[in-house]
Parts: sequence; structure tokens; C-alpha cells
Amino acid sequence: MQTTVDDVQAREARYILQTYRRAPITFVRGKGVRLYDADGGEYLDLLSGIGVASLGHAHPGLARAIADQAQTLLHTSNLFYHPLQGQLGEHLANLSGLPRTFFCNSGAEAVEACLKFARRYWYTRGERRPEIIALEKSFHGRTFGSLSVTADEHYRAPFVPLLSDVRFVPVNDPEALLSAVSRSTAAIIAEPVQGEGGVRPLTSAFAHAIGEACSKTGALLIADEVQSGLGRTGYPFYFAALGLRPDLVSVGKALGGGVPVGAALINEEVASTISFGDHGSTYGGNLLACRAALCVLDELVGGGLMAHVARVGRHVEQRLRAMAATHAIVKEVRGAGLMWGLELTRDAAPVVQAAVARRVIVNRTAETVVRLLPPLIITGAEADEGLDRLDAALGDVGDNA
Repeated sequence: MQTTVDDVQAREARYILQTYRRAPITFVRGKGVRLYDADGGEYLDLLSGIGVASLGHAHPGLARAIADQAQTLLHTSNLFYHPLQGQLGEHLANLSGLPRTFFCNSGAEAVEACLKFARRYWYTRGERRPEIIALEKSFHGRTFGSLSVTADEHYRAPFVPLLSDVRFVPVNDPEALLSAVSRSTAAIIAEPVQGEGGVRPLTSAFAHAIGEACSKTGALLIADEVQSGLGRTGYPFYFAALGLRPDLVSVGKALGGGVPVGAALINEEVASTISFGDHGSTYGGNLLACRAALCVLDELVGGGLMAHVARVGRHVEQRLRAMAATHAIVKEVRGAGLMWGLELTRDAAPVVQAAVARRVIVNRTAETVVRLLPPLIITGAEADEGLDRLDAALGDVGDNA
């Protein structure tokens, strides 16, 4: 099968719905933190498929687990039991403190489930609470529910009307949040670190305001940890670092290490209001996805990967701040662990393109932010190699600006 860029582009142009603006590179294999294109070119991957390849590429343990499961049993449907859902749910409960899990196939589906379960909670209690409070600069997905709580009009405008009774408040503005939340509010939904919005961690003051608002009004808290969760910041979930106690948590991306899987994590009070048939998923929690996720969590906890992220993350932060000090184009450095954003004084697209030319993969988000989400297994030496290339790319653009 031919895999040249021209061949692949021609076939996609004919048969694939054009919803993605792709870079003209065809990747055909990977190993660890490196990707290889059809011509044999090697790239350092500091994006990990937008936070998905948590164990890097072609991880031997994950590959063995997937192959073994594929030769055993892939799928039975949720009409029957299998041994892996309960095991994975137990791991997630231990990491999050939330005892119940609903499995689905993506982060957007997990957000959708959380929104439904929040509405169901108030329906069961006999209270009319239609309102959802979301944050400006938020991104929660592209399904109708998750899109309804996503702030960017670029994503929303072609698909209105969306869900009603969604109200957006400025991120990290405690007073605005406290004035917005009332006894009509079903839930507040927030990313502990906003991802698509420019890698913006919530401040401790804002997190305190969220807790206060929920305590005063009874509003539920949905923490969207699809991008920031599962060790990405050096914590199991970043809500714990902020002192938040969510009622529901959405996870996805890193959970399967590349195999599609998502989950909604739910506290016992909310879970007790959910009935048979309230929600479902044909593929959710299938054996292949669960086996992959168990492998990822085994590495994250038993393999010491979380401590590794915290350690390498501190080194990455030091390097990024040193780079910022030498490049006038860098306005601010934000993030935690191995989730970082460089806010630039101009559009980030030329830097991303220059980085690709230097054989390092990053991406642009919120127009002016260069985002880094490397595989959690990245070593300090590999991080230095990638950041040296990014440093050079910043110089290429800054020097020519």
C-alpha cells in the first residue's frame, strides 16, 4: 500500500469528510516519544496525539495486553458481565475518591454522561434546576451537550440552538462565579486546567469560590479532567491539587493509551439517583478498552509513572521559563506536570510550523498558545532534546518577525 503524502492526500481528498486541516506529514510508526514518517524522518512527539499516547508509542506492555485481549475476547455488550470493568472501576475509584464509574468511548461522551447524570439527580429530588454554569475559554467536546458548555463561538455558531440554560462566567473571577450560581443551578462544570482554552490552571481563589458556591446552593460540581487527569499534571487528578471535591468527573484521552475509552466518575449520592436504562453505550467498557486502561493505570501507579511526571515536569518548567526569558515572543508560561502552554505575543501557528521543520511536534491552541502534552514516559534527556528543537523554532520565528 502506498503511503506517500501525495497518495494519502489524494485518497483522503476523494473519500474523507474534510473536517480536519492536516499538516502534510504521513506518520507510519512510532517508538516511545518518537514518530517516523513515510520517508523515514524522525520526530520528537511533544503532543502525544493531543494527550492520548500516555505511555508513548508502541509501548511493549500495552501492545502485549492489547494483542492478548484481541486473541481472547474483544466485546460482549453490556447485556452481560465480564471481569475487567469492575477491576478498572476499582482502580479509578481509588485514584479519584469517587466510587462509581460509567464507561463510554471518549472524553466528550464522558462529559455528556456527567451532564445527564446532573440533570437526573435534580429530577429524582423533585427540584427544577435547569441551569449549568460553565466557564469562558472552556472546551468540553463537540456533541450537542458538551458543545453547549463550550464557550468558543467558533465551535458553537454553526450548530445553534444548543442546550438552553447554560451561563458562562469569566475564568478565575471568584466574584463573577459567586454571583452567577444560585438555587436554580444544577451544576458547575470546569476544567481544573483549561486545555483548548490555552492551558490555564484554575487559581486557588477561584477553586475556593467554586467550593463555596456549591456549598451554599447545593449545585453539583463536574470536573472535566479529560486532558488534565490521570497523571498528566503529576497528580492523579488536578482537582485534588486545588482542594476541589467534585460530584462527577469526566475522563478520557490518556486512559486507554491510544485505545478509545472514556469514563464518568460519580459520587455515591448522585449514583443513587440513576436508574437502569438512564444511559448506555454499546461499546462502553468493552474488554479491549478496559484491558488497555488497566495497563495504563498499572504503569501510572504501580510503575511509578506519576512520580516520574512530577519530577520531569519540574525540569520541563525550568527549561520553559528559561526559554521564555530569552525570547521576547513568549509572553507567559502556564501549566503543571507535563501539561504546558507558551502564551505568545502573536499567532502561534508559525512557531508550530517552525517546530515541525525542526522535527518536533507541538500544536497551537487558543490562537496564541503553543501547547505541549508529551507522553508521560518522556525522560529528562528526551525533554531537553525536544525543547532544544522548540527553542530553535522560537528563534526562527522571533528572529524573522
